[in-house]
Amino acid sequence: MKLTLIGGAAGLLLTAGAALAQAGDGAGPPGQPEVKVVGDWMVRCFAVESPNPCDVFQEQDGGNGRQRILSVSIAYVPSMDRHLMQITVPLEVSLPKGITIQAENYTSPVLKYRMCTREGCFVQMAVDNTLIQSLAKSGSDAKINVAGEDGKSYALRLSLKGFSTAHDDMVGQARAKAKSASAGDASAPKRP
Repeated sequence: MKLTLIGGAAGLLLTAGAALAQAGDGAGPPGQPEVKVVGDWMVRCFAVESPNPCDVFQEQDGGNGRQRILSVSIAYVPSMDRHLMQITVPLEVSLPKGITIQAENYTSPVLKYRMCTREGCFVQMAVDNTLIQSLAKSGSDAKINVAGEDGKSYALRLSLKGFSTAHDDMVGQARAKAKSASAGDASAPKRP
C-alpha cells in the first residue's frame, strides 16, 4: 500500500512537472497562470487538466537577480489529500546528506535529492500533511538546512510570511479546479 501511494504520488509529481512545462513561462496568454501574491508567497493556478493545478511558490535569489538560491513549490492533490513539494537549491551540495526543513517546533526527516540539472538540485516528493501544518503554524521563518560539498552546513531562510493564508487559498482553488486522475494515467497529462 505504501509503495502504491508513493508511486502514485511520484506519478502525480511528474504530472505536475508536465503541467508546469505545458503552462509555459508566462510569456503568452495560453500558458499564463493565475497568480495571487500573499505575503512572500505566490498562489499559482495553471490552465491545464491536472489532479493538482495549483501551487504556492516562493523563490529567492542571491541579491543580484541572476542566481536562484532557493525555490519552494507546494501543491495539493485533493483526490489523495496529500501535498507534493519541490525544493530547488544551488549545485555543489552534498547529495547523500539531503536537506532538512526546520520550523519552530518541527524538524523534518532528511529529504533526499531526486535529481540535479544546470538549474540546481531538486527535492521532489509527496510530503506528510504534518510538515505543511507545522509550516502554517510557525512564526515568520523556517530554515532549509543544506550541506555543501565543502563540508559546511548552510541554513537557507524560508519566509513564512503569508504562508498559512496562501496555502488555504491554494487548497481551496485546487479542490475547485482539480481533474482527478486514476493511477493508470497519473504519470501523463491528459491531452485535449
